[in-house]
Amino acid sequence: MPLTVCLAAAFTTLLDQASLNTAVPALRSSLGAGPGAVGWIIAGYSLAFGLALVPGGRLGDAYGRKWLFVGGITVFSSAAIVAGTAQHAWVVVVARLVQGIGAGTVNPQVIGVIQELFAGRERTRALGAYAIVGGVSAVIGPFVGGVLIGALGNEYGWRCVLLLNVPFGVLTVPLAIRWFPSGRITTRHSTLDLPGLAALAAATLCLLLPFTLPAGQGPPRWVWFATAPALVAVLIAWERRYARDGGTPILLPSLLRARGYRNGVVIAMFQFGANLSAALALTLYLQESLGWSALRAALTMLPSAVTFAAASALGWRVVGRYGRISVFWALIGSLLSVIAAGVAVACAPPAHLALALMCSQFFLGAASGLIVSPNQALTLAHAPPGAAGLAAAFLQLAQRISASIGMAAVTGVVLAAVDTPDGTPVVHGLAICAGMLAAGALVAWRDTPRVVDRSVKTYIADRT
Repeated sequence: MPLTVCLAAAFTTLLDQASLNTAVPALRSSLGAGPGAVGWIIAGYSLAFGLALVPGGRLGDAYGRKWLFVGGITVFSSAAIVAGTAQHAWVVVVARLVQGIGAGTVNPQVIGVIQELFAGRERTRALGAYAIVGGVSAVIGPFVGGVLIGALGNEYGWRCVLLLNVPFGVLTVPLAIRWFPSGRITTRHSTLDLPGLAALAAATLCLLLPFTLPAGQGPPRWVWFATAPALVAVLIAWERRYARDGGTPILLPSLLRARGYRNGVVIAMFQFGANLSAALALTLYLQESLGWSALRAALTMLPSAVTFAAASALGWRVVGRYGRISVFWALIGSLLSVIAAGVAVACAPPAHLALALMCSQFFLGAASGLIVSPNQALTLAHAPPGAAGLAAAFLQLAQRISASIGMAAVTGVVLAAVDTPDGTPVVHGLAICAGMLAAGALVAWRDTPRVVDRSVKTYIADRT
């Protein structure tokens, strides 16, 4: 039953993320939101999500996950009500930031519970089920969002889209109170390391704010980028001192030393950011530049979500047999699919554009389904006992940093020429995504000579 609660939380939080892209053009029209506000609405969620992940993971490891989970879902759903009833774009921005905090608190508890309750093949299957639910929400979100906007118009359609997750949140909270594990599953003592958390949050902000602040606001980008390494140096120095004094640092040495964990985090970072950014680029182009309806754009992107859910169900079998090399070839498939989408935008006749994009999305979803849960399982197998939430938090933090930077960059590129049907801006945006996937594939390839580590051996042993 705890797995059911975890899957319910996944559906609740991911449904919101899946449906938002469809609602952005209608929201812009209804509230008169400019590119800066749109950037904050899209990327601000990931910013707040990322900032909440590590504190949420550490608190769950130290004090138990149940009430953090319940509180996170409650905050997430309450903020959705505020966003869906807002009369000004800035209110939506603030509500999305609060939603990100709620979701960032929930997700380390979900992955942490899966890590602690399941092992070997069963863990990979549980992560696969989590990914399948994500795929189902990705199927439902854009489609239902398109239907709502088409039926209710721009003024009310986007509001209903932002309110979609509220009923599911209302149902998830009592389930969690009844069935979610109470207390700590492990007896390992874990301190909070508040100075370390503060330094990490400051460094994360310096990486994300240059891409989320509207043009002309705040210091020049070079100031942010120069400050981030200095804060990382302060963080490392503090963590070493904290560990010498007997504390439990947030930068656990056992995690930093694990090659499989480091490489898996980098792979997840590039793949997650590239996929979300590519979907956003195509959605904005189809609706804003070509004038397609929200429903038509959602149907064009639908094959990706369907095949993602189907492939996720097989991911645990593939990784159990082949290890990290399967992730490498799936990344190559994703890269080729994104390139194919760019070629379709640049070269396909208008009458055949939808079919060409649906084909590219079909293969992109299948490849992504063979990456997400297998890579999570291979990566989190290196988490030491009692640090499952923290390991999952760092993995998701890397993903959110990548998503924020990628989506902010792609949004700026695509919206710069929103009034023209010229496909050049979206091709440039997809080229950014292709570069990220190529970098992830390179890391996966470099990791393949050592993939027969304890995690893969466990999966093979469980299968035999």
